[in-house]
Amino acid sequence: MNIQPIINLLNKEKQYNLSSEYYSRVDEWRDWWRGFYEPFHQFKELNGDKIVTRKLYTLKMAKKVCEDWASILLNEKTEIVIDEENSNKFLKKVLDDNDFWRLGNSLVEKAFYSGTGAFVLKLDGMKLQGETVMKSADAKIRIDYLTAHNIIPLTIKHGKIIEVAFVSEILNRGKKYIYLETHELENGEYKITNRYFSYNDGQLKEESLPEGILSVINTGTDMPWFAIFSPNIVNTFSNTNGLGMSVYAHAIDNLKGVDLAFNNFNRDFKLGGKKVFYSESLIRTDQDGNKITPDDTMQQLFSVVEAPLREDGKNTLMTEYNPDLRVQANKDGIQAQLDYLSFKVGFGTKHYQFNGGTIVTATQYSGDKQELIQNASKHYIVIEKALQQIVRAILWAGKEILGRPVNPDAQVTVNFEDSYIIDKESERQRDLQEIRDGIMQKWEYRQKWYGEDEATAKKMVAASQTDDEYMGFGGGS
Repeated sequence: MNIQPIINLLNKEKQYNLSSEYYSRVDEWRDWWRGFYEPFHQFKELNGDKIVTRKLYTLKMAKKVCEDWASILLNEKTEIVIDEENSNKFLKKVLDDNDFWRLGNSLVEKAFYSGTGAFVLKLDGMKLQGETVMKSADAKIRIDYLTAHNIIPLTIKHGKIIEVAFVSEILNRGKKYIYLETHELENGEYKITNRYFSYNDGQLKEESLPEGILSVINTGTDMPWFAIFSPNIVNTFSNTNGLGMSVYAHAIDNLKGVDLAFNNFNRDFKLGGKKVFYSESLIRTDQDGNKITPDDTMQQLFSVVEAPLREDGKNTLMTEYNPDLRVQANKDGIQAQLDYLSFKVGFGTKHYQFNGGTIVTATQYSGDKQELIQNASKHYIVIEKALQQIVRAILWAGKEILGRPVNPDAQVTVNFEDSYIIDKESERQRDLQEIRDGIMQKWEYRQKWYGEDEATAKKMVAASQTDDEYMGFGGGS
């Protein structure tokens, strides 16, 4: 989607000074994520007297990197726990209705290629009094998942996006439309404006909004209906508009190195087939002038033909050429490039290994993962903050608009499933020891390891007859 016309519109109408320069970088990162960046993956070769266009073989590692980060940071075992039962049940239903865990995982993957992702709260079936949202028990909460291509920051304070425009391209019966949604603060409360444009030959024409979409919504709160996050790495580029940086922005050369090594491996196999050179005396010509080699006719009996000897004593009737496939050398080259890439994107040097059958101990495995653990912990910070922000917006909408008995100020805890990179059993044993030492409460343990809210955890502890019955260890309280 070309975001330039919308940026031009906002600059003209609101006297902004927004730039579209940064989105060209996002386009390049997206091409690498898709596995084909034309300036690199397409090249020309001289074939005889003709120039032909060829494509580089590619491992498409940019997408794999983003997939792996998304699998670590937000997966189906990630838990969002609220210390209030009604709020917990309400949130679970909203997330299930929105297929949140699957689409949220997809958003993290896309945010890690594009540099930015956004969860955006929507409400279908709202009632308004003028432009103010009223209680609507039948309204439905919906969540949109947008990447950097769809996000135009308008106001940034202390590194945080405060006001923003979201842009989406819609295809309706073969016609392209652009949906523009702005979230701006007015008198300390968010005002949401929706607009709809047809888009032809680079020109925008404002159209009537589709049925069910309100042109202006005064939310009546300073709580944003969106949560924006980026990979937790410092952006080194200029003119970013407040957007983040792809997790592989500084690993493009390493992505190229992987594909060059992989291309060489495949080319060696493609060009490495056995080649047999026949003496002209063994080749026949049919009535149409076509050359026929012995293998073409499956002929096994030939008349003896005198042929001169080569310097090595072999005759020159037939010569075999078997190119060296350089399998091990190519494998070593690919592995080296993968190690460099893995290091540059935050996984450490041993994340991608093709050594086949090598067995390591659990302790050694955890030791090799230290860099990944550190970087994952850093990324968890921004994911957790975004999840808590969108959850609070959902709970606010549940109370103030749907009229549900939920608490927007309840404590929201995010439990990440990080057993892939952290020895969970060791962590559990450490927590048990902290209970014995009086550092951790038993209900805190249940809350952390069983996903219970505080009230339920305390109730379960109180109902237990002995420590051994509910937790499996003895000792003091």
